[in-house]
Amino acid sequence: MLGTGLSAHAQCGIANTAFKSGESLEYDLYFNWQFIWVKVGSAQMDTKMTKFEGKDAWKSYLITRGNSKLDKYFTMRDTLLSYCNPDLSPMYFRKGAREGSRYYVDEIWYTYPNGNCQLKKHRIDADGEQHWKTSTYRNCIYDMMSIFLRARNFDATKLKKGQVIPTPISDARNLSNSWLEFRGRETFKMNGSKEKFRCLVMSFYEREDGKSHELIRFYITDDQNHIPVRLDMFLSFGSAKAYLNNYKGVRSAMTSKIK
Repeated sequence: MLGTGLSAHAQCGIANTAFKSGESLEYDLYFNWQFIWVKVGSAQMDTKMTKFEGKDAWKSYLITRGNSKLDKYFTMRDTLLSYCNPDLSPMYFRKGAREGSRYYVDEIWYTYPNGNCQLKKHRIDADGEQHWKTSTYRNCIYDMMSIFLRARNFDATKLKKGQVIPTPISDARNLSNSWLEFRGRETFKMNGSKEKFRCLVMSFYEREDGKSHELIRFYITDDQNHIPVRLDMFLSFGSAKAYLNNYKGVRSAMTSKIK
């Protein structure tokens, strides 16, 4: 690929057919307490075309906020920011998170020297201590945001039930052994409404300490937009769900919606 004159990051890119500049997705967050699902917060993800270090880039940010009900048990204030090249290969990632009593920051800068994927990592721990590390990989590496944008552009017509897609994801500390598994197609009725969607269902797994754990299950519209309408999250302190409650600026018609 390098021999054809393509830039190194092109190896890690994918054609974007799923979203356009100005897309905004809003979610309601729910947590399970003693078999009762309680609304505990909201999340919003916005994506637009902008500039990063003078270059054209997709900017996506996700803001997650718990409400007072959740704060009694676990404070959650997360802001994730991602810049990607026009071909969706990652350029920069930042996560600022207040989780419980901890606040920490992760940052990653991506470069692609000699066809490799190089990550310059920076972490600020809850105690204020800073850590810097540079890692170089022969394979493409992603973060929590860039892999999400990439996955929305998978060709669903080529996916087979049970198919596994390696998705190596890094934060400022570790590279995870993680993957997506396509679980098939389902019709999903939105929480608290009559809307129904035809969905692709995918699970995100991570292997740690010799065991595989399903972390998130995605229900994604089976149309060109591939918008997650429901997320089931399996957390260390319980189960949570996110339901899409509003969307605007989508690229294509929501043909997956069943009237």
